[in-house]
Amino acid sequence: MEIHFEIATLEDLPDILEMMQDFNAIDNYPFNVKITEQTLMDFLGNTSLGRLWLTYMDDKIVGYVVLTFGFSFEYKGRDAFIDEFFIKKDFRHKGIGKKTMKFVLTAAKKLHVNAIHLEVEKHNKIGSKLYLKSGFNSTDRDLLTKCLIE
Repeated sequence: MEIHFEIATLEDLPDILEMMQDFNAIDNYPFNVKITEQTLMDFLGNTSLGRLWLTYMDDKIVGYVVLTFGFSFEYKGRDAFIDEFFIKKDFRHKGIGKKTMKFVLTAAKKLHVNAIHLEVEKHNKIGSKLYLKSGFNSTDRDLLTKCLIE
């Protein structure tokens, strides 16, 4: 079983959209294919926004991870969010998540990212455990969000 990662391209849109729909369904988040497709095209067409890597086991796509860039004075430059991280159900609990985290952390350093943030659902104990083992820490702060679009 060889796990490797490739930068997504526009040709990968159908596979990515299918996985994103499955990802959003886990927590019953709304999913609009047309809006997500346009957002993906914008993102994939502008590398200053971040990266989307497809996760492969041998020659089969088994997941994806999205790293989006920001900037922080606290972290002295570029920071990033792991905005989405998804492994297909049949491929979970096989060490792929751990390998994906290791890959993303290494790639982020090469992309001059000084800090990475992520959100994890409170019920996602397996994800939380993976992130803590990967060196992420909970802070004494809350991440607050205000959506500016409808």
